[in-house]
Amino acid sequence: MSVLVGRGTKVVVQGITGRDGSFHTRGMLDYGTKVVAGVTPGKGGEEVHSVPVFDSVEEAVAKTGANCSVIYVPAALAQDAIYEAVDSGIPLVVCISEGIPVRDMVEVSAYMRGRGGRLVGPNCPGLISPGSCKVGIMPGTIAKPGKVGVVSRSGTLTYEVVWQLTRAGLGQSTCIGIGGDPIVGTRFADMLSLYEEDRGTEAIVLIGEIGGSDEEDAATLIRRAITKPVVAFIAGQTAPPGKRMGHAGAIVSGGSGTAQEKMARFQEAGIPVAKTPSEIPGLIAAALRPKRKSKLKLVRGKAKRSAPAKASRRRRR
Repeated sequence: MSVLVGRGTKVVVQGITGRDGSFHTRGMLDYGTKVVAGVTPGKGGEEVHSVPVFDSVEEAVAKTGANCSVIYVPAALAQDAIYEAVDSGIPLVVCISEGIPVRDMVEVSAYMRGRGGRLVGPNCPGLISPGSCKVGIMPGTIAKPGKVGVVSRSGTLTYEVVWQLTRAGLGQSTCIGIGGDPIVGTRFADMLSLYEEDRGTEAIVLIGEIGGSDEEDAATLIRRAITKPVVAFIAGQTAPPGKRMGHAGAIVSGGSGTAQEKMARFQEAGIPVAKTPSEIPGLIAAALRPKRKSKLKLVRGKAKRSAPAKASRRRRR
């Protein structure tokens, strides 16, 4: 099974005629994703890789039944692109664009509240349900179908961990990069709840990084409500305070948001924390390994030795 996207997902690409939009549309099509429409205002009636282009998302949805949008537009246009997708009734909006001002995302967050849609990103690689659908820029060749859910704030670490899992023979249900900006549409807690409900996910990998409090909130949720095994990794363990590392959200400020603080919270919740990404497959394999059955059986509240044990005792006599 999969989370958020699957074989029934119909994608509309906002910004399909641009360099990035066109390039990654080809990649999604090659993977088997149903890209049914593209949108670039003023270029309606054209085609990109045989995908029809429309002037608006509303028209694209009406003509093709698209139920997912992926956005490849410049940062200055991204806020309006998200609004347009939401207003057109798209239930899942994936924003790949980076560099969107925090103020714009504050307004987007408030706008989406109560409207029922879900935003993934911005500044993210998107998501993939191996073997069925990929939306965004994540390479499909590194993933394989399986039962491990992966959720990450870091795009490149998502790729690294997915490849490590695949090499170890551990396939994935859905892999998602939620983005590392200070304000994102989907947080760790949201994805943990979805993986908990998904019958096709048996274990979860959470890849966090310094800055913010998403990891601490996730640890609290895991302790309270998540029954499936979770393995964590925190990037930025050697990052100096006050210096931004990679993402706009990856900064330690005022002594909070440190890797050590986040790792401690996970460990307090009983969650194994990998020191390096290469340790993750081993920790996941251990978490999925069936517990060895006890050699003693309880009969009417008393411990009774198994038959082989009794036979061995008779032979000693």
